[in-house]
Amino acid sequence: MHVIETTSEQETIDAGERFAASLAPGDVVALIGDLGSGKTRFAKGISRGLGVKDHVTSPTFTILHEYTGGRLMVYHFDFYRMKSVRELDEFGFDEYIDGDGVCLLEWADMIEERLPARRFEVRCALGETETQRTITIVTPPERT
Repeated sequence: MHVIETTSEQETIDAGERFAASLAPGDVVALIGDLGSGKTRFAKGISRGLGVKDHVTSPTFTILHEYTGGRLMVYHFDFYRMKSVRELDEFGFDEYIDGDGVCLLEWADMIEERLPARRFEVRCALGETETQRTITIVTPPERT
């Protein structure tokens, strides 16, 4: 387990960018935390660290954004507005998870029963001040 403390949005993005160096094809990153806890900023940093040049935003209303042009494909999911886990089958979720890109899953706790066992779990938490965040990363056992 690795714990990162950040004091600004930029530091959270930078932490994600550094974390991206450890990612490989097929990796899944489950992002968990309250609204405003830094999930999207961390995902933005991961995407930048993987070489994505596009403006990265949370796919809250579309569930999925795909980013190309970097070291790896990035599939950025946001399950906040999803009504049922069955919706995952409508767009072939398992194909993304089993693919060669990196899957970033915001609000991953909402689909816990469908998360792969082999995943990075990133818990984002609000800090004591408005800009502080605590990011806890649990690495899959075979990667430690």
